[in-house]
Amino acid sequence: MTETTAAVDAGHAFQTQGVSKVFVGRQNVHALSDINLSFEKGSFTCIVGPSGCGKSTLLRILGGLETATAGTVTDSLPASNVPKSAFVFQEHGVFPWFDVLQNVAFGEQMADVPRRVREEHARHWIAEVGLSGFERAYPHQLSGGMRQRIAIARAFATGSPSLLMDEPLGALDAQTRTIMQELLVRLWEGERKTVVLVTHSIEEALLLGDRIVMMTARPGRVKEILDVPFPRPRELALEGTAEFAAAKQTIWESLRDEVQASVRLA
Repeated sequence: MTETTAAVDAGHAFQTQGVSKVFVGRQNVHALSDINLSFEKGSFTCIVGPSGCGKSTLLRILGGLETATAGTVTDSLPASNVPKSAFVFQEHGVFPWFDVLQNVAFGEQMADVPRRVREEHARHWIAEVGLSGFERAYPHQLSGGMRQRIAIARAFATGSPSLLMDEPLGALDAQTRTIMQELLVRLWEGERKTVVLVTHSIEEALLLGDRIVMMTARPGRVKEILDVPFPRPRELALEGTAEFAAAKQTIWESLRDEVQASVRLA
């Protein structure tokens, strides 16, 4: 079973050693095998790999939503009534029966933060994501991009030191996705939370991340780690450069065989 303890290296938010995951059923599924990774505090790590390689499972193990079959997960995140990790998923995860203000304040409500304080914090983050004036709107009244802004605002409003994101922008149209990428980077640069983001988009990983972890087909292993060579801040125009194209090609060459293998496994 996985152990979660205080990390020896206080400079890392998370460290995994030999983490493996097997889903037991009529046919056992080996999702992850021998994952050894360190995530520095305040860093932005993107995880890419073929479908079914265990990216989301790894994210859930880091955040304590899943338990590994073997290996250890250690962290040096502070112990408090604030959750160590906040999650943002592709499907928004907003509550349809709550308005925007209630959704964004929900994390602090669960932590018993006084109503006046949590609503003040919520209004701040609502403004940060550009939704001022929509505090009393309900999710069904808003676009997909606006609902995802609610989810991101709620994650930052919790005060959690780490942010775990599973394809948070994958369902958005291209233009909205670009705006949301810029928003996410701006918020991260202001707060410097430890971010781990799962994405299928190589371009997104290169634009957002400090480093990119490439994973093999199932069972997912770490195949390669790339330090993103581009300084911040990064503009969208970066995608049109030869350097960006070369980095994208490098990642794709590393992933090509894994994607083909995952198709055969499907």
